[in-house]
Amino acid sequence: MTEQQGQQPPPAGLAVCYRHRDRETGIRCTRCERPICPECMISASVGYQCPSCVQGASAASRASAPRTLAGGSLVADTRLITKIILALNVAVFIAVLSAGDRLVTDLGMLGHAWDPSRGGWDFIGVADGQWYRMLTSAFLHQEIWHIGFNMLGLWFLGPQLEAALGRLRFVALYLISALAGSTLSYVLAAPNQLSLGASGAIFGLFGATAVLMRRMRYDMRPIGVLLAINLLITFTWSGIAWQAHIGGLVAGAAIAYGMVHAPRSRRTAVQVATCAVVLAVIVVACVIRTQQLVG
Repeated sequence: MTEQQGQQPPPAGLAVCYRHRDRETGIRCTRCERPICPECMISASVGYQCPSCVQGASAASRASAPRTLAGGSLVADTRLITKIILALNVAVFIAVLSAGDRLVTDLGMLGHAWDPSRGGWDFIGVADGQWYRMLTSAFLHQEIWHIGFNMLGLWFLGPQLEAALGRLRFVALYLISALAGSTLSYVLAAPNQLSLGASGAIFGLFGATAVLMRRMRYDMRPIGVLLAINLLITFTWSGIAWQAHIGGLVAGAAIAYGMVHAPRSRRTAVQVATCAVVLAVIVVACVIRTQQLVG
């Protein structure tokens, strides 16, 4: 057997570093007792540890760290994502006030319509490839009362869900609920009906809060009364896109159920699968509706 050039084996009988076989050492890891050279020595509370033991300890620490009910990481600020979403809505609202109706026309939820201002027979909407409208419309508001009510609901429901689910799961819940609201509007509303607002996402938070409270065995009457009032307003006030409210509500409840009832051994996989199934339903519904409108 030949040795690699420049790496001569140490004298027989001396310990060699388990990672660098050409280096002799008299130091051993305090955890596994493997010999380690100065390059591999990592200071510990007592003695030195090898890189493998340090990495293993870090992984075990992450695995045993406290988690939220849905498996998310515990954080100090449980309102961060809520505040970011609220700020985005306010920023877009200010942009709408500055830019006028054109921004609403370009970004609002619209299935399929002819825009004469573009000259000729120019169709716009989701059916014409403008899929971004399904999400951008959820951040659009024109009236102060509209954004006021939606942001009040976000601030009331968001932090509790963000704390219970974790930040990443809360973002998924909010965005998919918004998409589900736009999807039901796309499927059921008139093709040229323009709609906007975060109501679909907010109703998703309502549905998720009801599921969470049920899971925690809290008194369901407060959220039940609040949801009933909002549904009453949805179906009695004119000019409200009830389809977005119901779509967001159903999606939010379904996603939250998958998140808070997922078995701990397969929690992440079940949660990802739940979101994937809801997204798959959204995609299939949109494809079918698009074929109906332009096929």
